[in-house]
Amino acid sequence: MIYSLGVLIILHANLLLAGLYIIYIIIIEIRLLKFHCPNCYYYGKICAFGKGKISSLIFKKGNPDKFICRSFTVKDLIPDMLVFAFPAITGIILLIIDFQWNILISITGLIILNFSGNAYVRGQIACKHCRQKDLGCPALDFFKPADR
Repeated sequence: MIYSLGVLIILHANLLLAGLYIIYIIIIEIRLLKFHCPNCYYYGKICAFGKGKISSLIFKKGNPDKFICRSFTVKDLIPDMLVFAFPAITGIILLIIDFQWNILISITGLIILNFSGNAYVRGQIACKHCRQKDLGCPALDFFKPADR
């Protein structure tokens, strides 16, 4: 849903920019499927996002020790933050140039989904019931270092 809202917002600015944004999304998804999912416990299985199963159809199994030993930093968050930032900044610029309610509503939805939606899905559904969390998860260590 975040991807869709992002594309819709950027599409108001320019078709080419929306196309570049879609390519960017595809690249970060392939990066995840290729370099992270093959090393995860859920490789070949259905995880909360279905990516373990998808990854196994495209890439060969990796080494689970790579997943556990991997460090996670703010630098690792940047590509995911840009998925939100590109359309948010584009939308704000569009509002300044020519205020439109549909852009404001789309940006508001994007903000709600990005912050509250992601926090709920990851905190209450995905990460809460994740088997990889028990084996070791660098993202969990990054976001909740006191809990471990």
